[in-house]
Amino acid sequence: MDRRRFLQSSIAAGVSAALPASQAFAAFQALTQVTGDVRAVTGEGREISLEQAAVQELVDSLRGNLLMPGNPGYDVARRVLNASIDRHPALIVQPTGVADIQNAVTFARERRLLLAVKCGGHSFAGKSTCDGGMQIDLSLFRHARIDPQSRTAYVAGGSLLAALDHEAMAHGLVTPAGTVSHTGVGGLSTAGGFGRISRRFGLTLDNIKGVDIVTADGNLVRASGEENPELYWGVRGGGGNFGIVTSFRYALHPMQRQVIGGEVVFPLDRARDLIRFYADFSVQAPDDLYIDFYVNATASGQGSGAGFHICYSGPENKAEAVLAPVRKLGEPAFTNLGPVDYVAIQRSWDYTDFRNIGEYMKSGFVNEYPDNMLDAAISGFEADPGRNTMLYFQQSGGAIGRVPVAATAFPHRNALAAMMVLASWPLDTDGSRHIDYLRDYWSTIEPRTDGFYTVDVANEAQQYVNNNYQGNFPRLLKVKKQYDPDNLFRLNANIAPA
Repeated sequence: MDRRRFLQSSIAAGVSAALPASQAFAAFQALTQVTGDVRAVTGEGREISLEQAAVQELVDSLRGNLLMPGNPGYDVARRVLNASIDRHPALIVQPTGVADIQNAVTFARERRLLLAVKCGGHSFAGKSTCDGGMQIDLSLFRHARIDPQSRTAYVAGGSLLAALDHEAMAHGLVTPAGTVSHTGVGGLSTAGGFGRISRRFGLTLDNIKGVDIVTADGNLVRASGEENPELYWGVRGGGGNFGIVTSFRYALHPMQRQVIGGEVVFPLDRARDLIRFYADFSVQAPDDLYIDFYVNATASGQGSGAGFHICYSGPENKAEAVLAPVRKLGEPAFTNLGPVDYVAIQRSWDYTDFRNIGEYMKSGFVNEYPDNMLDAAISGFEADPGRNTMLYFQQSGGAIGRVPVAATAFPHRNALAAMMVLASWPLDTDGSRHIDYLRDYWSTIEPRTDGFYTVDVANEAQQYVNNNYQGNFPRLLKVKKQYDPDNLFRLNANIAPA
């Protein structure tokens, strides 16, 4: 299961596609009429007024859209996948190119606006939207191009993973890219990027050759091992702290198109023995086997179970031997494990796009599997007719763990898995009791974890966030002070420069 699930479309883009060029231009102009001063808030929470002329000047500087409350497309753009997050930016900029991003960032910096950046909208905590500030929505800024000779992918910063997987696999090439195809490349790539082939080829960020990034001063900066190497280091694990990546350059790897993948699901009452099997089996698995463990209890009971999600990308003639221990667990209640197209399995969890539910999640990395943690994970798991409840272990290790901790800003190289607990409920019901349950449940497990995945950060205390970067924090702080000294980019696992 991917923790960032996405609802996104553009009404404005649909209007444009349906009209002749002159009418489309008029339609966009109608979306961006500025009729008066605009109330907004700064990053520090101070209320300000944006003068009508200044906002109109921003509109005139854009090829893309500027949306305000009441404009068609505004309510689609402001929403993120977690439907319980309901925030209203004062301004939404939808760039179609780098110049639009630079103009929007400059406008926000000069007025110290609260600034949110939305790529895929998968942030559980809603960091890609805001109340009263500016949201830069990258949904119109998407493109992926493959150079098979150099084995490089060039991907625009607002793109979704589906484009990268689709274009690269057409040439028999891959790079690790998440587990849900409508995830945005920006948040995933700068935070880590766990995928079904990461144990073979590393995290997504381990495969970044370079980036183009608009920093807080509005400049477009190229960063790689040769140019601005400290920024390049920080972007790979420091998330959105340093700017908006407009272009990623990814290393690609040859891989066959067909893999062995799918689910192996048993009844819920098998959860305790299955989690112990997973703790032993997963740490010994070869790099070309990716296996996750989950316990899922639905509100209706239908579809509940405990089991494994598997993707084996190694030699076909070795698959049966590698998967034999799983098959010896007995007859599953359900399985679809078998040969599958890699791009298809990358899309297989896209159904988890629930548009009318509230969600709450806690997560942390685990470096070992002590019995008391496994017991707490199963003993505290409770089904409830008012919600869906899930316990999930996303496998790490392999090539991920062989990268030195200081090689990138991402410090959690010793992790065996990322563990998550998740509750979801109908949006029209009160979710407070489910949130209370999940917090209590997590409190019994969290002491056995070692930090958290930064894309899952909510409103934790600053020191808690700082500690999560571990020994890489002092170096990250220097990069932050150089490229964003006023903390324009703060809606993230923030490295506060003060």
